Amino acid sequence: MLAEAEDHEEIVARVAALDIGKKELTCCVRVPNESKPGRRLQEVETYPTMTRALLGMADRLAALGVTRVVMESTGDYWKPVFYLLEACGFETWLVNARDVKHLPGRPKTGTLDAVWLCKVAEKQMLRPSFVPPPPIRRLRDLTRYRAGLVAVRTAEKQRAEKLLEDAHIKLPVVAADIFGVSGRDMMAALIAGQRDPNALAQLARARMRRKIGALEEALTGYFTDHHGFLLGRMLARIDAVNADIADLDTRIGELIAPFAAQVAQLDEVTGIAAIAAAAVIAEIGVDMTRFPTAGHLVSWAKYAPQIKESAGKNKGRNATGHGNKYLARILGDAAATVGRTDTFPGERYRRIARRRGKNKANVAVGRSLLVIIWHLLSNPQARFHDLGPDFYDTHISHSRKLRNHVRQLEALGYHVTLQPAA
Repeated sequence: MLAEAEDHEEIVARVAALDIGKKELTCCVRVPNESKPGRRLQEVETYPTMTRALLGMADRLAALGVTRVVMESTGDYWKPVFYLLEACGFETWLVNARDVKHLPGRPKTGTLDAVWLCKVAEKQMLRPSFVPPPPIRRLRDLTRYRAGLVAVRTAEKQRAEKLLEDAHIKLPVVAADIFGVSGRDMMAALIAGQRDPNALAQLARARMRRKIGALEEALTGYFTDHHGFLLGRMLARIDAVNADIADLDTRIGELIAPFAAQVAQLDEVTGIAAIAAAAVIAEIGVDMTRFPTAGHLVSWAKYAPQIKESAGKNKGRNATGHGNKYLARILGDAAATVGRTDTFPGERYRRIARRRGKNKANVAVGRSLLVIIWHLLSNPQARFHDLGPDFYDTHISHSRKLRNHVRQLEALGYHVTLQPAA
């Protein structure tokens, strides 16, 4: 039986598509033919990617009455073109290159790609990718650069630990963080030429002083001037990166100020601190109308299993796919932190980890956090309320508890018969 479809076949009257490269781009424009109704006119031109040439292309598109400009997300080359056309008042769409793959068996050139993209775009067979507004983009640049610097600092710390191991200095075995105050003092003394393990161990402070004996053993090694030179460079690099991160934190604080209310909302969520809240906002923005439901946000972030079915059978391993790696890193760290807390998300993490493993528990709790984030950003009046770690125990039905206990006893080899107490 035929039923009316929900979609409407509408053609975008005046549309342009761009195939962008490093040095030049190909622009295809399709507009109605006024003299022959139902037919289309097409223009294909190549422009350099320099600013003046792009401004000339924008003038030409405006003269043709183009309302929508579509381009593929090829590397970072799309960014200056997208931002310039956006500033000129065009409706700019960034689309996933996977959605507009060229048909197999046909030649592939920049011109053919632009024409094909334009034909697909005019029939509205594409979905725009999420590109945040300029204030969020500037914040995103800072938070992503900060994440890169943190990775650089971590790599430099790992090099320093390997160097100490090479010199048979076992300080990481005794100290949980060798880059704390005590550890830095000991490494500074090693660089300065101090080799006496007793003198080095006496530099310990606070709780580290209870490990003086172990420190003396750990600091007995073969540390040479060569090791001292390399360690000095590594520590200087770590200090420089720390200073850069501090400057970035200050700048991020300035740009996140207009969104202080949203940061305060997210900061209440277990596992999400202020810097993580700023990073989340930098990745998804604060306007949740872009994602109609929490499920749309979860699907965009690739925290929902992909549906692959053929002939009535599910294909694949229900993997979520690869999404925004920066957002995934934030949610993964938050989920791991939550798993160590005495909260409802923490209990959820531990319950899933016992049955399915830590990786699946991390993804499941990360998805829960993303749903919470969507609801908080969608409603300025909403506040996070933890259900408590005993939520499962107090809300599971009596019959379900009986089934669970009976199943566990039968798994241990017992035959269970239930009789109500008198």
